[in-house]
Amino acid sequence: MPFTEAKEHAPGRLHAIFADPYSAFDNQVIERQLHLRVAIDDLLLQPMAKGQLMLRVIHGWENGSFEPADLDHSDHRIGSLEDLRKAVDRYHQAFEASQPFPKDNASLLARPLEHAINQAEANGQALDEETRTIPARWPAFDQGLYLYTFFKVYHRLTYGEDDSYRTARCTTPHGPREIHEFHLEEGEFAVISPTERDATVDTVLVLHESQLVPVLQLLEGCRESA
Repeated sequence: MPFTEAKEHAPGRLHAIFADPYSAFDNQVIERQLHLRVAIDDLLLQPMAKGQLMLRVIHGWENGSFEPADLDHSDHRIGSLEDLRKAVDRYHQAFEASQPFPKDNASLLARPLEHAINQAEANGQALDEETRTIPARWPAFDQGLYLYTFFKVYHRLTYGEDDSYRTARCTTPHGPREIHEFHLEEGEFAVISPTERDATVDTVLVLHESQLVPVLQLLEGCRESA
């Protein structure tokens, strides 16, 4: 199994800032708000100022569903907090008008999964139905662990998670990335960052549509106190 594709709890850039990022954002930590502002600035506000921040809003899974084909998303270039407010307004208007949420044609899981399965079978690997359909079995084929890693991120962002922070390193079709996941009382979101401070690579802020307003308020508060 290609387990080198991803590693959970791997040290990331926040380990160079905090002695223990896994406890830095716990509610009982006295300097929690300071830690949060520092992390938001490093992971989000700096890329935004450079025009290298993409917002990815996910939706479509509900009532316990997690079928890859049901997961939709829309991407938005975020060069300022005003751009983020416009994305929030776009979703709010759709909700108020009982219209479908914005949806990009690209697939986050279903099409990449189909491609990976087809490639594995073309290489002579026989895959049973459970391996095709059960996410925990995807690591049995090439690129399956990468897809399973992101599946878990999307699932936790949709349905919640107890850990306030977690990180992973993952080899994606676009290169190596760090995944920083936050599940805070202020909002739940993930940040997909380049493993190096690469001027040519976007940072992606991923969140469920229900978290748009809380995360906007969080970023506004961090910007004001910077």
